[in-house]
Amino acid sequence: MNHPSTLVIDLVELTAADLHRAGGKAVALGRLASSGTPIPPGLCVTTTAYDRYLDDTGLRQRLPLLLERKPFSEMRWEELWDLGLRVRSLFLNTTLPSGLAADLTGLLAPRCADRPVTVRSTAPVEDSATASFAGLHDSFVNVRGLPAILDRLRLVWASLWSDRALLYRQELGLDPAASAMAVIVQELVIGDLSGVAFSRCPGRPNLVAIEAVWGLNQGLVDGDVEPDRLLLDHADGRIVERYTPQRLQACRAVTDGVALQPLPVTEREQSPLSDEVAVLVMSLLRQAEENFGAPQDLEWTLRGRELFALQSRPITTGDAPDASGERAWYLSLHKSLAALHTLRQAIEEELLPAMERDALCLAAVDLEQLSDEALASEIEKRQGILDRWEEHYREMCIPMAHGIRLFGQLYNDRLRPGEPFAFLGLLAGDTGLLAAQRNRALQELADLVRSDPLLTARLRDGYPPGSGSPFATALAGFMSRYGDLSWILGEAAEHSRGLMSLLLELAKSPPTQQTIRKQTDEAEYLASFTMEEQSFAHEALEIGRASYRLRDNDNLFIGKLTARLREASAEATRRLAEHDNLELAAHKAPVRGRVARRLTPAGSSEAHGGNLPRTRLQIRQIVGQPAGPGLVRGRARVIRQPADLRAFQSGEILVCDAVDPNMTFVAPLAGGIVERRGGMLIHGAIIAREYGLPCVTGVPGATELIDTGNLITVDGYLGIVTVADGGTVRRPFT
Repeated sequence: MNHPSTLVIDLVELTAADLHRAGGKAVALGRLASSGTPIPPGLCVTTTAYDRYLDDTGLRQRLPLLLERKPFSEMRWEELWDLGLRVRSLFLNTTLPSGLAADLTGLLAPRCADRPVTVRSTAPVEDSATASFAGLHDSFVNVRGLPAILDRLRLVWASLWSDRALLYRQELGLDPAASAMAVIVQELVIGDLSGVAFSRCPGRPNLVAIEAVWGLNQGLVDGDVEPDRLLLDHADGRIVERYTPQRLQACRAVTDGVALQPLPVTEREQSPLSDEVAVLVMSLLRQAEENFGAPQDLEWTLRGRELFALQSRPITTGDAPDASGERAWYLSLHKSLAALHTLRQAIEEELLPAMERDALCLAAVDLEQLSDEALASEIEKRQGILDRWEEHYREMCIPMAHGIRLFGQLYNDRLRPGEPFAFLGLLAGDTGLLAAQRNRALQELADLVRSDPLLTARLRDGYPPGSGSPFATALAGFMSRYGDLSWILGEAAEHSRGLMSLLLELAKSPPTQQTIRKQTDEAEYLASFTMEEQSFAHEALEIGRASYRLRDNDNLFIGKLTARLREASAEATRRLAEHDNLELAAHKAPVRGRVARRLTPAGSSEAHGGNLPRTRLQIRQIVGQPAGPGLVRGRARVIRQPADLRAFQSGEILVCDAVDPNMTFVAPLAGGIVERRGGMLIHGAIIAREYGLPCVTGVPGATELIDTGNLITVDGYLGIVTVADGGTVRRPFT
């Protein structure tokens, strides 16, 4: 048992020797205070408390199990998001042991019980010259009362294991299991204006950069409020550049936390960064730079005439991994609510309509009438169009998906459900899902087939439906809106036989009522917010639902463009099979290679050459991630190429590398879903939730370890797939 005095230390008492237990941010504040720089009074809850919490609750043993399901280096961005939410939920639902809670209460109460505070991270590796961890751990502003402080303490500890922090630690070669977290509990100074300053402007070291906003800094840090900005000469403080934004709102302290509020007219028209304020901040910045002997990134606030340093960290050097490449893109996925509103508007009003127009224009081209040279050019043109839209998808659609995660974290923080993804019950069942709309249209066609025995017989014998019949009219409408799916289900002279086979399968028995799993209640969610927070609560839910819907729909628009490329390639392949055409042959290898990679799931036998020998292994259980609650047992239908879908039978378990949006027409037939690709935000997981299907994602080697016909059990609660009669894996000869 640790002595209580080691759990909490006053900031002014900290020295460099306390770095390992107090963290860089707290030690820097102690150094500023000892040099006479004004800081808000506060305490540091040391890493001793964090270690004691992990040991006393058993979390030290439970946390690594979440990572061991799959190597961290192999996780996609969706899986990283999932991991962060699961860890956060674990901390939310693991209360402080009574002894630790009593010790911390006794130490914090005299200073913090009756005043608003900020609760911020201060990890031992934070704010060094090579690793800042800026913005990667959680902070909470305007926390009131001991129960709330102790609650936020756990959330700051949990952020040590956030997706972004884990990714950064991997780059730095740090072991998360060996890391620890200290926490600053500091009196909140409600400043009239606040900002950040760099004693050496990034990229222009002869200049100083100062930014300021009205109110608290949270709006600036979160990216919700654009700051006024000054660039000054480092030598003499002369103003070199001034940037003035449109000022509309400020972050203010409210009853519990902070909120964005409209600025009064006087503050809209007046800059928070006057020349007088710039002089004060410049002086404080010089003190910090001299104190630490290195360029500083300073956060500050001004209350009346009192200027406080809120934190000071070294400007990180180029020796550490910078936010470039994949990590920079990954960090950009985390959008504020305001940014998501803007992004949603751009996607719905500009991006998707433009993609639709391109798809329609390409569909209007009569490929059979093109010369060989024109067809080769058309293939390259379509490849270029698809590449361009896929880049836009990466820049806009994937970041938009963060609205799901943002809402989920908000919901979990408020309601503390035992299931970390219970919030999806509030997002599922949205009638705007295009895949669900297509499936309902398919079911309506199947209902017409079921009600007409003569039509059923005609379709079963391979004859087209009678011209002008209600079914023919409905079928024409379906094909006009959704396409005939022939690129997957096979082609016929007039209608897709594959589509007819699918409709016959859907028509075999009356459809069962799909139960969408509503694990949450909207009224319960809204009741967790105060009256002044209701607008924000509704806004977050709206963005969550829009993100959930677009996460499904945007893939279908990409799918339409992909289908147009496949059509052109198929026409080229047909001609090459009939004639030895040099013009098309020049495009055959690169074009068909690209198309084959799109048609063939990664990890399938075709992707590895298609001729790997098969070695029998007795596979019993494969561990993935739970993505759709439920338990089902059935025969596997393994999809290694699109044509495999033609044989899908009612009640089979769909096993694939990843559920392509254009594959989801089999969802009404499926008993469950198993995917190699992982994450609660991938298309397969979303469609599984929509249809109430048990689903496990992130299953390594799913299409290799399971064969069509295997009897498997899908446990969507635990994320386990059990193969009852063995499995087959393909291995090369050695």
